[in-house]
Amino acid sequence: MTHKVIHPDGWLPAKGYANGMLAKDGTLHIGGQIGWDGNKEFVSDDFIGQMRQALLNIRAIVESAGGRVEDVTRLTWFVTDKGEYVAAQRAVGEAYREVFGKHFPAMSMLVVAGLVEDRAKVEIEATAHLG
Repeated sequence: MTHKVIHPDGWLPAKGYANGMLAKDGTLHIGGQIGWDGNKEFVSDDFIGQMRQALLNIRAIVESAGGRVEDVTRLTWFVTDKGEYVAAQRAVGEAYREVFGKHFPAMSMLVVAGLVEDRAKVEIEATAHLG
């Protein structure tokens, strides 16, 4: 087997996608995470609450694979409202550091017209290297 599906214990099943795929070489690809918890329930309707939850989800997936947030090497952010993100810079930084500490991997941010889940304001995908 060249890869392993990573799915945190207690989360509802992922249907039609995987939350994480761990390759034989230790590369962990994490699918886009949004502001819902392991029960697929949104924790908030505000940007900061959703962003924090998406990052918590990424951390849970990395830890389920045996890693830590410091193993994350890339984050790609998709946001639906650039103005909301820019206006909340201080809160964004605080929420980010609550989850990832002072670990800042390579990052990209794209502004998108919408996400598949209508309530979602942000989606974040990640790559980590374990081992």
